[in-house]
Amino acid sequence: MRIGELAQRSDCDVETVRFYEREGLLDLPAREANGYRRYTETHLVELKFIRHCRSLGMGLPDVRVLRSFQANPELACDEINQLIDGQIERIHQQLDALHLLERQLHALRDTCHANRKASQCGIMRNLARAAEGEDCSCHPLDRTN
Repeated sequence: MRIGELAQRSDCDVETVRFYEREGLLDLPAREANGYRRYTETHLVELKFIRHCRSLGMGLPDVRVLRSFQANPELACDEINQLIDGQIERIHQQLDALHLLERQLHALRDTCHANRKASQCGIMRNLARAAEGEDCSCHPLDRTN
């Protein structure tokens, strides 16, 4: 199959296929006499594997590690488990950061409850104070230093 069909069957763009080839994540296809790439069902499975890993938020280095385990199925899977544990920990850190961001946005939102002019808006005042290096409701400065 040609690159367009591979991309369509894996639900991605042609440029994504080329990118994964350049990154060494997708095995290079054979070339036809006219120079066109000739992909196989194996390439389709590889590409779907890569895209599945990416859909789970895994970065290219992690996908590269997992692809190496695909190439060496006799290896012990301890490193695979550690990789997934690391991904879970990153997700927990992202959740903590999102919860903090939500609290900060609520604090900012709580500074304006009325329909006022923008010049009187508590949100705009807080954003302006922060831009000037002063305390704001969502990012109070630490005065202990």
